Amino acid sequence: MSASVKYTLGRIGLFVAVLAALWLVDMNVFLKLMLALVFSAALSFFLLRGWRDEMADEMAGAAARRRDEKERLRSALAGDDQPRSDPEPPTDDQPSR
Repeated sequence: MSASVKYTLGRIGLFVAVLAALWLVDMNVFLKLMLALVFSAALSFFLLRGWRDEMADEMAGAAARRRDEKERLRSALAGDDQPRSDPEPPTDDQPSR
């Protein structure tokens, strides 16, 4: 299961658990929802740290793969076989520009 799905389900589960605990208290439904949202966010900051870090690593890896693929496609469109980090110096038989 992907880290994003685990983290999202964990956040929803915490919200439902806090809301269920607050359901026993006699107060306005809107206030219960708002308190459940705030308390579940605070709890998830501490309880779901590992899953959040896992999700961040997964997203950073995906961004790096997209960036590499984008660079590969740009170099292919430019006619280069491999992306170059620095231009090649001119040789004796090639005129400099």
